[in-house]
Amino acid sequence: MDQKQMRWFTVGLIAFNMVWGLGNVVNNYSQQGISVVTSWILILALYFIPYALIVGQLGSTFKDSNGGVSSWIENTMNKRLAYYAAWTYWVVHIPYLAQKPQAILIALGWAVKGDGSFVSGMSVQMVAIISLVIFLLFLYLSTKGLSTLKVIGGLAGTAMFVMSILFILLAVGAPFMDHTMEIATQDMTNIKTYIPKFDLSYFATISMLVFAVGGAEKISPYVNQTKNPAKEFPKGMILLAIMVGVSAILGSIAMGMLFASDNIPADLMTNGAYSAFQKLGEYYGVGNFLMIVYALTNTVGQISALAFSIDAPLQVLLADADKEYVPSWLRQRTAKGTLKNGYLLTGILVSIIILLPIFGIKNMDELVKWLTNLNSVVMPLRYLWVFLAYMMLNKAFKNYQNAEYKFMKNPKWGYVIGLWCFAFTAFACILGMIPKIPYGSEGWWFQMISNIVTPIVFVALGMILPAIAKRERKN
Repeated sequence: MDQKQMRWFTVGLIAFNMVWGLGNVVNNYSQQGISVVTSWILILALYFIPYALIVGQLGSTFKDSNGGVSSWIENTMNKRLAYYAAWTYWVVHIPYLAQKPQAILIALGWAVKGDGSFVSGMSVQMVAIISLVIFLLFLYLSTKGLSTLKVIGGLAGTAMFVMSILFILLAVGAPFMDHTMEIATQDMTNIKTYIPKFDLSYFATISMLVFAVGGAEKISPYVNQTKNPAKEFPKGMILLAIMVGVSAILGSIAMGMLFASDNIPADLMTNGAYSAFQKLGEYYGVGNFLMIVYALTNTVGQISALAFSIDAPLQVLLADADKEYVPSWLRQRTAKGTLKNGYLLTGILVSIIILLPIFGIKNMDELVKWLTNLNSVVMPLRYLWVFLAYMMLNKAFKNYQNAEYKFMKNPKWGYVIGLWCFAFTAFACILGMIPKIPYGSEGWWFQMISNIVTPIVFVALGMILPAIAKRERKN
């Protein structure tokens, strides 16, 4: 059977499931309020569509490469930079892994108690210790293989996707079901309500938008599986952009109907999605049913994401690691093939991030905001390699004419678009380091220093390994 049977709408749907989730809507609404609608339109047009199409051309050009971004860098530049690309892909998952145990605790709390009091009643120290225990348990279980959990996680991911769409449909339909429903945000029919104030605090929130629409490089293996890549893939990506746009805009409007844009609750990032489903359950007369379904689905989804994200990025870094850059002790496997020292390094770094808030964060809501913000600063660093590979591809355009799909046929314009996406991502990451709490308030300096130091330490660690490997080879 011919592998090239995928149609553009299938590619679009697969990509949407990979990229999108309700958390993207809640997190960005909590940062910007209803004006985030305008931000979504701008980010999709100026960043997300070119990003997805760039990934398409890279995937099509290097269709036989298995390493994703690091393979693209190796082909367009050199092995050393390919190692750094693989390192970046792995190390940016450290804060992501540190946040998952908290997300599991919050989801379980809502499922069992029906409100956010389970976690908010704990001290930051207690949350950190319980989160550390949860993480270490899953780190241990990951060394044993978690294929069953990954299957369940796939189902949970699909269920979460369905819940995200259901949230929009239910929220938009709520005023028709319950005529007594009061819209929380005033003047939602006035276009001025949606215009952001373009100041420093606004630009400091852009990293969260970049973080939300990132991850399109996961789509690259599907480019050459489409029936006619040159025509079908861009169609699929435009469908993806439309679906993300509709979900983001309608989801943000739905949030505006439920939570006042000028008086955003302090715990919205922590509890917003659960509160939203709880409110919708009241309007539809089903009590806490919708919230409990969402909480249970999210619990399983977060557990699976934790298990999968311990192992998968580590395999990207170490599966075909070059001994020139990665010391032998890090590449060591057990008889069962487990990367034991890779797991140990993951465990040490994630444990540090989990315990770090004990020294500078006083409550649960600030903890969730800080870790989400840290992820939005660190995670987009891996996208920089995608745009760098695309710039280099266009620089040596004559050598790469084999791609069945080309986003830009003019290499000069291709280079400019790659440079724009690279610069925009770097700009978002740097400004994203500014804490989202008032300057001078308790914990401001802790958040600022940790947001700057964390990526620097991650990069420095990556630079130490080749030096150790070089010394090892000499000995």
